[in-house]
Amino acid sequence: MSANNHPNVVFMLGDNVGWGDIGCYGGLAPTPRIDALAGQGLRFRNYNVEAQCTPSRSAILTGRLPIRTGNCSVPLPGQGHYGLAPWEYTLGELFSDAGYATAAFGKWHVGDIEGRLPTDQGFDEWFGIKNTSDEAGYSSYVLFAESGFPVPKIWEGVKGSPVKPVADFNLQTRPLLDEQIAARAAAFIKRNAATGKPFFTYVCFTQMHPPLIHHPEFTGKSGGGVYSDTLAELDHRTGQVLDAIDQAGISESTIVVWSSDNPAGRSTAMGGSNGPWRGHFGSGFEGGMRAPAIVRWPGKVKAGAVSDEIFTAVDWLPTLAALVGESRRVPADRPIDGVDASAFLLGRSPTTGRDHVIYYGSDAEVMSVKWKNMKAVFRYSESTSGPIIKPQWPLVFDLIDDPVEEWDLIEKRLDCAWVLAPIAKRLGALQQSVARYPNVKPGQEFTGYS
Repeated sequence: MSANNHPNVVFMLGDNVGWGDIGCYGGLAPTPRIDALAGQGLRFRNYNVEAQCTPSRSAILTGRLPIRTGNCSVPLPGQGHYGLAPWEYTLGELFSDAGYATAAFGKWHVGDIEGRLPTDQGFDEWFGIKNTSDEAGYSSYVLFAESGFPVPKIWEGVKGSPVKPVADFNLQTRPLLDEQIAARAAAFIKRNAATGKPFFTYVCFTQMHPPLIHHPEFTGKSGGGVYSDTLAELDHRTGQVLDAIDQAGISESTIVVWSSDNPAGRSTAMGGSNGPWRGHFGSGFEGGMRAPAIVRWPGKVKAGAVSDEIFTAVDWLPTLAALVGESRRVPADRPIDGVDASAFLLGRSPTTGRDHVIYYGSDAEVMSVKWKNMKAVFRYSESTSGPIIKPQWPLVFDLIDDPVEEWDLIEKRLDCAWVLAPIAKRLGALQQSVARYPNVKPGQEFTGYS
């Protein structure tokens, strides 16, 4: 088996990178490496993610909506078990079963106990943090030592053995982590390219998640402030991974995905820009749904292409499986919510095959549904810490005439209730599926459907 008939896959994931942060999406901070990557591949302008980090990562890895996997929200400290049940089938397992070398580097955030870590979910090796970047600040509080909460660590491990801590994760090690993630990813790429064995690497950078502290070498590099300097580091780390692919001479046999797990939070701690879209992550508006996403595969995916086709986080698993000729490995014993958009990426179909997005809040309740260019908002929030508001009637928007969701058609014209019919049909189909295949509960030791 070789990469000649099984292309490598490098999946890079930023953390809370806004649609409007990146130069090729209209951002003003310099991101030359990501912009160049977009010029070499296809850039989605209607890529949609989930409400928080854990839901999006669960969706990417399993092809299943987070309501199904019990991962609709990030865990709170002391909450107990969470994450993907060992029964869930991940991208790591799919590629491993297909004979690929697999590795995960960086933030995981879909399980922090044995059985739910990357090396338990199909990855041959892992280096990174179990949960999320804000844990770096925990030990800076005077009372933290009395809390009984364990000191956050940076971990590493290999399949078949327990993971081990390699360093404390704190405000001193946090700004150095993405440098190590990029270096380890580059070494993995070169090592496997030298053997000719196809590989899949899941590279999860910790920027742009607070505490927003960049590597000291990037202070003042952007011409802007801390946020822009940190974005400059993220762009540079992306470039280091891309350089490793080029230096190994495998660019044409490697599919590269670059994306973000969430839009910008738009809070004081997060910053960032969601471009022209209203709202922040978790809001129910487009600013909480749309994130940057780029796919490059030289000679296969058209260079410089830009698309407004709908694509979502759950679509990666079936799409990547098809691109590498392994669709038969997509599980048939459970609902897979993702669609296979491989024909679209390869220029063989004018559409992705997806016409809607059902967007859930962190409480596992529907926030909004987008059907083609129409949108119904059933609940929304105006700030990351604000309440969820439920209007008397759903808000209805035409995203072509009103992309910033300013003019509710129910209030403005009262002739658009027909939009709720196709939306109700899609919600109904999902509800029927859930009735047949009940959702896994958060932290449940689920072992399969009878």
